[in-house]
Amino acid sequence: MKRLAIITVGKTHSGKTTFARQLEQKLTNSFVMDQDTHAEFLNTYYKKLQPKKGPNILKHALTKLIVDYAKEYTGFHFIVSNSNRAKSTRQYLLKEIYHKEAFTRILVHFDLSDDILYERVENSTRDTHIFRGPYKTFKDVLIRQEKESELPDIVDPVEGEADYLLMVKEPADVDRVIEKIVTLVEA
Repeated sequence: MKRLAIITVGKTHSGKTTFARQLEQKLTNSFVMDQDTHAEFLNTYYKKLQPKKGPNILKHALTKLIVDYAKEYTGFHFIVSNSNRAKSTRQYLLKEIYHKEAFTRILVHFDLSDDILYERVENSTRDTHIFRGPYKTFKDVLIRQEKESELPDIVDPVEGEADYLLMVKEPADVDRVIEKIVTLVEA
């Protein structure tokens, strides 16, 4: 059986990280690849090396190193917990990193209402140490993501983009999606 590459798609506070951690508990032989963890590490220990603007090349290089290591030296399933809202980013992951010859690729789209997301960011206790640039709160990040939604590359995933597309439209959908993924491994 091929390894799974489960790639989350969604705005801040849509539940991607919580989902990834819950899935990791249910899906044996898996690990979570979370760039927020890498950002926090770099901001804590290597802040001076972080680029002031533009792509976070250092964070992406660290992520690639960990992914390459896990691909070569483990048999783990990958749970990729990032926003991945840009189609070009998803295509890079699907075509260059998680090849269809080696992975069954699953996109999990978190499409919760803006009301839920604004309530979550207003009540958030998450550490903002992952931020780089002008952002002070997760509300700032959500506002930026809403504005980015108008960009041509920021599009929702569609059927056929990966091997599977699973949707989370309500928080209650998470358990169903986790069970579907676990069932794929057991089949």
